[in-house]
Amino acid sequence: MLYALYQTTADVMLPMRIWAAVAGQGFALGGEASAERWRAASALCEMMSRAALSHRRPSFGIDEVKCGNQLVPVHEEEALAMPFGTLLRFAKEGVGPQPRVLLVAPLSGHFATLLRDTVRVLLPEHDVYITDWANARDVGMWNGRFGFDEYIEHLITFLEAMGPGAHVVAVCQPCVQALAAAAIMAEDDNPAQPRSLTLMAGPIDTRVNPTKVNDLATGKPISWFEQNLISRVPLRYPGATRRVYPGFLQLTAFMSMNAERHIKAQVDLYKALSKGETEQAKTIKDFYDEYFAVLDMTAEFYLETVERVFQTYLLAKNELDWKGRRVNPRAIRRTALFTIEGERDDICSIGQTVAAHDLCSSLRPYRKKHYMQAGVGHYGVFAGRRWAGQIYPLVRNTILAND
Repeated sequence: MLYALYQTTADVMLPMRIWAAVAGQGFALGGEASAERWRAASALCEMMSRAALSHRRPSFGIDEVKCGNQLVPVHEEEALAMPFGTLLRFAKEGVGPQPRVLLVAPLSGHFATLLRDTVRVLLPEHDVYITDWANARDVGMWNGRFGFDEYIEHLITFLEAMGPGAHVVAVCQPCVQALAAAAIMAEDDNPAQPRSLTLMAGPIDTRVNPTKVNDLATGKPISWFEQNLISRVPLRYPGATRRVYPGFLQLTAFMSMNAERHIKAQVDLYKALSKGETEQAKTIKDFYDEYFAVLDMTAEFYLETVERVFQTYLLAKNELDWKGRRVNPRAIRRTALFTIEGERDDICSIGQTVAAHDLCSSLRPYRKKHYMQAGVGHYGVFAGRRWAGQIYPLVRNTILAND
């Protein structure tokens, strides 16, 4: 019923948003004599027309990149397509061999394009692949389940498709699955096991310095999450009747943790639009166009992640199983480990990611490295000025040293 109620509300609001968009364009053509009044009316209409979520992946918008002194065309190609996710490569024309990097994107209510800035910074000096996860409401029931184990299986399959010698950079939630995949591949002596594993702001051990996110996950039994947060996809979509954790619920949860900041941003957007400050308005709109593009997660993946990572801490306690076998991070001996945390991260706090070093106890000290970036929150670890200027050079050096 929850999903149906959301969809009905969105359908009812659609005509109003269309009207507001048309009216806003008309107000924008108002006379110069009352330009401020027309801009204010146009701004109000635009705010109304934008009051909706998108369920389609935005474009990465990376058509070219500067390699050395020349601009090189970039095009996206599907290296391996699977129902629940695609191994997407950013192919560059006329560029020689570069270190191959699998960028593991979170599956936490947003599309892989949330890492657009991460890709853009990595791309000039690396052959970048990314896990482009599908919206579960668009995946038919005949494709089966997609849970925690299947996520790890996808990472192993993607690395095998890339071939030996690749590197992994995992961001946020999938740090747990990336470490598990590396451990399984190491124990199997898989030739495609990564040469380096960079874990950025990931919840390896959420018992350390719990955040609001951790408190929310442990505040209720897993049965409560299943009964109150899981819905079925409406019949109009390809994934009809699939049990999912809707993206709009995840977005609501994230925004409620920083409600004042998001309200202020919308007020700032209205002021910028009404004053004709187009650059400032564009910056805010670009962020929320991405932030309001949401995807649904399968119920099994969401519930298993909450239970295994945030409630029972299975990997942190060396008790995580994958398809009936124990995951053993101690098996990792040849994959260099680099962990990164942000000083002001309120989603994955200091200490939660560096915990991976204790789990990988067989790694020699020279294959381990940790870095804490001062002055950044969660998103600042993988996007923005400090990511590009201070964190990325360390990631690049880790990859080069082990390539």
